[in-house]
Amino acid sequence: MQQLNHDNKIFEKITYTGQIINGREFQECAFKQCDLSESNFGNNKFIDCVFEGCNLSMLKLANATLSNVVFKDCKILGVNFHECSDFLFSVEFDNCVLDYASFAGKKMPKTKFNRSSVKEVSFIQANLSGSKFADCDLDRALFNRTDLTAVDFSTAKNFDIDPEINTLKKATFAADSLRGLLTRHQIKIV
Repeated sequence: MQQLNHDNKIFEKITYTGQIINGREFQECAFKQCDLSESNFGNNKFIDCVFEGCNLSMLKLANATLSNVVFKDCKILGVNFHECSDFLFSVEFDNCVLDYASFAGKKMPKTKFNRSSVKEVSFIQANLSGSKFADCDLDRALFNRTDLTAVDFSTAKNFDIDPEINTLKKATFAADSLRGLLTRHQIKIV
């Protein structure tokens, strides 16, 4: 990873735990079974990249560009995505553990969260319009002044969303999960 520009490369089973890698550009690269936990990858550009089976817990991404980046089967605990560059920010998560991450204030319409653990993740003031949470566990995820217009929560579980402080127009929910919209009112559903 010492080069400044990386195109169409595969990085497999590398360990950069606690390392600082800055000022690099990765385009159409794949990271497979890498351990980048507690590393600093700030000020890097990731364009059309895939992370598969990686440990990215506590990864620092200040001012990093994530454009069309896919995360599959990754452990991404406590990552502050809100520190990433807003320019072209586009991510997708499939079968990941995203617990304790933050997307506060991010504009990320049409983002796909598939079969992922999204526990205690902050979506405060984020724009998630048109996104989908398919088979996701949203236990204690924070939604406050969040744009959830047309978001699909139909297979999501354990969410607690206050309709009075979030935009929910045309959002989709399963009938048996509506209690997650009524928690604030302390209504019992039997």
